[in-house]
Amino acid sequence: MLKYITHAKSKAIETIAVKKTSRRAFLGGTAVFTLAAFATKGHAFTKWEHGGSEMPGGAVEDPLIFVSIDTDGTVTLVAHRSEMGQGARTSIPMVMADEMEADWSRVKIVQAEGDEARYGNQNTDGSRSLRHNIQAARKIGGSIRHMLQTAAAEKWGVDPSAVVIENHKARSGSNSADFGELAEAAMEVPVPAHEDIQYKSEDQFRYIGKGEVQIVDLKDITTGAAVYGADVSLPGMKVAVALRPPVVGGKIVSHNGEEVAARPGVVGVYELPHSIPPAGFAPLGGVAVVADNTWAALDARDALQVEWDDGPHGGYNTNSYMDEMKATALEKGTVLRTKGDQESAFANAAKIVGQTYSQDHVAHIPMEPPVALANFSDNKLEVWAPVQHPQQARDDLAAAMGMEATDVRVNVTLLGGGFGRKSKADFATEAALLSKMAGVPVRMQWTREDDIRHSFYHTVSAERIEVSVDESNKVTGWRHNSVAPSLMTTFAPDTGYQQFGIEPGMGLIDVPFDIANISCENGQAMAHTRLGWFRSVSNNPRAWAIGSFVSELASELGKDELTMWKELIGAPRTLDPAAEGLPDGWFNYGEPVKGFEIKTGRLLNCLEQAADSIGYGKPLPEGEGIGLAAHRSFVSYCGAAARVTVVDGEIRVPEVHVVLDAGFVANPERVESQIQGAVIQGMSNALHSGITFTDGAVDQTNYNDYDVVRSPNFPVVTTILVEHPFSEPPTGVGEPCMPPISPAIANGLFHATGKRNRHIPMGPNA
Repeated sequence: MLKYITHAKSKAIETIAVKKTSRRAFLGGTAVFTLAAFATKGHAFTKWEHGGSEMPGGAVEDPLIFVSIDTDGTVTLVAHRSEMGQGARTSIPMVMADEMEADWSRVKIVQAEGDEARYGNQNTDGSRSLRHNIQAARKIGGSIRHMLQTAAAEKWGVDPSAVVIENHKARSGSNSADFGELAEAAMEVPVPAHEDIQYKSEDQFRYIGKGEVQIVDLKDITTGAAVYGADVSLPGMKVAVALRPPVVGGKIVSHNGEEVAARPGVVGVYELPHSIPPAGFAPLGGVAVVADNTWAALDARDALQVEWDDGPHGGYNTNSYMDEMKATALEKGTVLRTKGDQESAFANAAKIVGQTYSQDHVAHIPMEPPVALANFSDNKLEVWAPVQHPQQARDDLAAAMGMEATDVRVNVTLLGGGFGRKSKADFATEAALLSKMAGVPVRMQWTREDDIRHSFYHTVSAERIEVSVDESNKVTGWRHNSVAPSLMTTFAPDTGYQQFGIEPGMGLIDVPFDIANISCENGQAMAHTRLGWFRSVSNNPRAWAIGSFVSELASELGKDELTMWKELIGAPRTLDPAAEGLPDGWFNYGEPVKGFEIKTGRLLNCLEQAADSIGYGKPLPEGEGIGLAAHRSFVSYCGAAARVTVVDGEIRVPEVHVVLDAGFVANPERVESQIQGAVIQGMSNALHSGITFTDGAVDQTNYNDYDVVRSPNFPVVTTILVEHPFSEPPTGVGEPCMPPISPAIANGLFHATGKRNRHIPMGPNA
């Protein structure tokens, strides 16, 4: 169920709605629109500064790149961000269509290939597709409407203010023309500047903010017609699988590839180039089999016998490594943020309360394992793959093949899930190398086992939190030492410390508590496997630790969780980075601080609304408990409340209530879906999903030992969106609601059973 709440002075004041669960370049729409309806000279919205302009390629506003109109009136919009269920392929074009008054039923979406110079930044990561592109999308749509309107006015010899745009048509008096009739004339009209466009006002939006536009691929997805990576084929195509080193950095000593190559259906057996971090997204190496079909390739791979030299990471054992990290967390780390005098506060405290929280590595396991089809021919390379960052994939392919990027084309298919894994296109590079070696088009197909055992894993972590408390039970000091290997070891030599400009800003140094004395620290931990960003990134272990600790602290001090959160957050305020001891250059998810400040009232509002929605504080049946947690990430605010019980020894979560404050929400239908997915994935992280290593190799193989939440334990998810006008910039959606789920569940379990869990996954049983 999706609800909307209005936002005023950081408080949700009422529920206002409940909703069930060629240069030829022009479009059209369904709302009545006229220039005369727009007040004043200029535009109806003031642009805000955002981090998109600092991203490689920036945000492109050229309508002639993104929009085309056929003579029959069909409007074609280019989607330049990858689609993996989050709705980017729908939402950004939808904004264009709305602003230009297009009839959505006459709109067709085409996917852009990887070309940053043409389409701007295409990196579909970091919950920033809409927040970095909504203004550009409105500019594109508004430009096309302006050009159509001008063309119609010239055609009929009237002033543009006399032209009305309505339902894919231009009208003035007795004159009427479909968009298709005006396309050729409109293409001769200069593209207007932002200041010369009179944009729609919010009450004139037809699609934006309404939640009524379904994802454009919904029918194809549900009927099996959608094209994912493995659905693409070429004449003469062969299929490849690979046996990769079980330990990162492992090298081949010997193998029986010559014998295996003689098997029926096998085209050839090839060695892939070896790599060891830091190697970016280069393949791990190993031995690949290219065969006539998938079965022949897998059967031949099973017959491979490879002797490996495991290299420097062959001694990686996560059990002992976790003990080392916890010990490091107890010690003083490198101080990244200091406010007041934490050591003095601790020395004069009436009580010190502290605990350590930990999390295993996590694999992304999208439903669709990595796959790519490559065709190297005539010194050109073309690839079809489900990639989140097609430009990065293009650059990596060119480098691996010794080619110019202009000779490489990356076609983006639909993604059957991504979560960050498909930003790292090592699988596409494997396909390209093998196509060149074998001289035929090659589809590189990973299996579920490959995906689990050879990923770019979410980092393992140990988080130590301690507070000083005075005689009146007021918290006077806060110390948080985060110990985790850095995902930046994928790109740079390992120092053992997290990358200052990114990872510490994800829930460590930006803790929003109103405490006089704070020390945020980072202890050393070296990486022993490939690491990469996973949905919500370092916010996961930090929110897990902070959300769990607040509950423990509340119990220690004899308070309820909501009261404890309120006391720690304090009165609603906008954080002053300098006064709070935040260092220069602290990570604000790539956004400028101005306009994307940390506003504690918005965080507390989300938590209060979640608690109220679930009925926190009301009597519960014996054996049930409600847990709370809140977190700011990706410049959005999220509060979560989970009701937890135990049935026949198994942890059950009947309902979860989530409140998201993500600024202006352009597509509520997709936001609701993203939150539901975040709850399920957060539950999986809390109860099931953990990667461990023994002697450098991953222990898990498939869903039998790397489980996820199954449908019998799916909760009813109530989603509440804090409503804002368009002037409040949209912020992240795909990732902010996952971090608070694990602590909310753990806290609810404590209230149901009295048992505390300080490590995730905590296991499915109480």
